Amino acid sequence: EQPIFSTRAHVFQIDPNTKKNWVPTSKHAVTVSYFYDSTRNVYRIISLDGSKAIINSTITPNMTFTKTSQKFGQWADSRANTVYGLGFSSEHHLSKFAEKFQEFKEAARIAKEKSHEKMELTSTPSQESAGGDIQSPLTPESINGTDDERAMPEVTQNSEPRAEPTQNALPFTHSSTISKHWEAELATLKGNNAKLTAALLESTANVKQWKQQLAAYQEEAERLHKRVTELECVSSQANAVHTHKTELNQTIQELEATLKKKEEEIEGLKQEIENARELQAQRDSLTQKLQEVEIRNKDLEGQLSDLEQRLEKSQNEQEAFRNNLKTLLEILDGKIFELTELRDNLAKLIECS
Repeated sequence: EQPIFSTRAHVFQIDPNTKKNWVPTSKHAVTVSYFYDSTRNVYRIISLDGSKAIINSTITPNMTFTKTSQKFGQWADSRANTVYGLGFSSEHHLSKFAEKFQEFKEAARIAKEKSHEKMELTSTPSQESAGGDIQSPLTPESINGTDDERAMPEVTQNSEPRAEPTQNALPFTHSSTISKHWEAELATLKGNNAKLTAALLESTANVKQWKQQLAAYQEEAERLHKRVTELECVSSQANAVHTHKTELNQTIQELEATLKKKEEEIEGLKQEIENARELQAQRDSLTQKLQEVEIRNKDLEGQLSDLEQRLEKSQNEQEAFRNNLKTLLEILDGKIFELTELRDNLAKLIECS
């Protein structure tokens, strides 16, 4: 594998428990690189934090890189069963990484289509040869003849005179021809089987060799990553000294400017202290007034409480009065009903008399 594009970013992974929160996998910005494996024709995203691989994601045509903000992007890796997130220092770096992701994703798609076409081309001849073999299967009946064919010579010998040997020899001649034909077919099949076995053994040996090469490539990649990390550390130290010197000069200038500003601020603070004293006096006055207002509020709250108690008492008395009125009305209704009955009885007595 060879690195084809590198950048620096903060690496995150989705929390496997909540599937919502991001978990940082690097304490600082690390190198994130695109790698191309020419032997397998695949693209991968790899990032190391020291000797630990925090990203090892193979790009597939189904992947999608999504920009979730101006400096953050993410993609899902179904093989690793996780979602990776990258935080960049600028929007330009994010856009460049996204462009490369789309470019290598398209290249992976094209490579996958080409590999499928090669597999189809290589599988087509074997299917045709297999089809030819299937059309002429080797069975005991075809070599020795069916039961009817094996019985034919005996029937012929018993039914016809021995003076005609040519007619009796025809079935045997035909059977021997078929046997030779199928012996040739059997030899062809054995040859094809031997070729396929040899090809299988060769493929197995190639797979073992590829695995050994892959292990060697991985070891070499790890060694190169360590070397790159060491070189980055050395380069960063040299750059850090120069940057530190420049920063010190800028800091001195900034401190001088800050000193002048502080002197001006001190004069302003003196004036503000005078104003603060006046404000303190006003604050004390307002505090005293506020205390008086709070005392009045407490008195008013007491009066309001008394009024509420009186109102509640009055409401209770009114409720009792209403209940008494209802009782009297019920009694009055009963008396009226009794008087009505009495009147009706008197009227009936008068009519009867």
